[in-house]
Amino acid sequence: MHETDIIVIGGGTGGYSTALRAAALGLDVVLAERDLVGGTCLHRGCIPSKAMLHAAELVDGISEARERWGVKATLEAVDWSALTATRDDIVARNHRGVEGHLSHAGVHVVRGSAALTGPRTVRITPVGAGGEWTARRGIVLATGSRPRTLPGLAPDGQRVVTSDDALFAPGLPGSVLVLGGGAIGVEYASLHRSMGADVTLVEAADRLLPLEDADVSRHLTRGLKKRGIEVLTGARLEHAEPYADGVRATVRPARGEPRTLDAQRLLVAVGRAPVTDGLNLGAAGLTTDDRGFIAPADWSRLETAVPGIHVVGDLLPPPSLGLAHASFAEGLLVAETLAGLSPRPRPVDYDSVPRVTYSSPQTAAVGLSEAQARERGLDVVVNTMPLTAVAKGMVHGQGGMVKVVAERAGAGTGQVLGVHLVGPHVSEMVAESQLIVGWDAEPSDVAQHIHPHPTLSEAVGEAFLTLAGRGLHQV
Repeated sequence: MHETDIIVIGGGTGGYSTALRAAALGLDVVLAERDLVGGTCLHRGCIPSKAMLHAAELVDGISEARERWGVKATLEAVDWSALTATRDDIVARNHRGVEGHLSHAGVHVVRGSAALTGPRTVRITPVGAGGEWTARRGIVLATGSRPRTLPGLAPDGQRVVTSDDALFAPGLPGSVLVLGGGAIGVEYASLHRSMGADVTLVEAADRLLPLEDADVSRHLTRGLKKRGIEVLTGARLEHAEPYADGVRATVRPARGEPRTLDAQRLLVAVGRAPVTDGLNLGAAGLTTDDRGFIAPADWSRLETAVPGIHVVGDLLPPPSLGLAHASFAEGLLVAETLAGLSPRPRPVDYDSVPRVTYSSPQTAAVGLSEAQARERGLDVVVNTMPLTAVAKGMVHGQGGMVKVVAERAGAGTGQVLGVHLVGPHVSEMVAESQLIVGWDAEPSDVAQHIHPHPTLSEAVGEAFLTLAGRGLHQV
């Protein structure tokens, strides 16, 4: 039996961030990973998809240059093999970086499948690489998630794909049917449209990104439709059947008769499910909820009902967000908790975690939507500023907006509750909003800071100037 301070099961963003921070605090750490450190985010999700979306942005730029700016450029072709080689190189270099960080920190990475054998013991197989381990301080579960699928519609990696294998399916399809209008579905719809595919995006809820502010959904939908993406909301898949050259699906829209849609590829993006198979949770006295999540008994420590066993990442139910950067924060919290830091680290504030969709147009948000704030019984004041109201927004010519939700306080405006952005490059603008919401700022606090001209961020500054009663260009 081997001994260590902490055993982390799963080497994705939540797992390796826990391991790195715990090692930096002087603890002995074993990290068990049955695949590759970096997890879904690095190898099948965040990193490769954003690399591809950057390539899509370059393709879109050629059309904009020709149609809007008089630059007589043409797109000869997309060399799929060259594009994917660059993507894979970016992933490989990031993977080597994570491995290097873990090695330098002294984390003992064991390649194998881990199963609980008790509240503080783990078996890692194959035995030659792992064996039996005891954790003196605790065990961290960080095994992540996998794409949910639909009954009777098995992914084959070519005609029917999930978000895990969509990037690696052969070639560029001429048409794509995307099921699911959350962030993943919207991103993949945007990517394929940029690459020239006919795209239909189907969402069962009454709007895209149903967890975001309604105005975000409205502006996003408008932008996607302007690009030629057919958006069907309030629509449900009734039947789908792969055939030799693609997939034929029957979709029932919110109104009207069912429609038959043919596409070369069907992408199922209907959410992700936590991965707990093989963990042998019962041996440690753990259970999952009816959705497969492992709920913490103490959210301030992310500790389960079994003392010493903690959970991070996609295994956590809401209010955790299933986002890589949230997993980093959860990993830091758990590592510092297990290290016995005093005072105890601040719990993760999920309301202050930024949420980004890397489509064209992009969306980014932090804090409460207008509807969420009102549901909590708060008296709110709202200001919306179009990006085209500032010069740089006109340069980009893609529309978009800044929406600020703040609490009404007497004769003035109180704490900022949420900031919501739609438009080009807003993923790079949301960090300021995180600080505003996270530090409980008021519009008057933000209004005293000068935003550079000309930039898109001026729209953020102007929105807060108006709420503070000092607006220049907005009345």
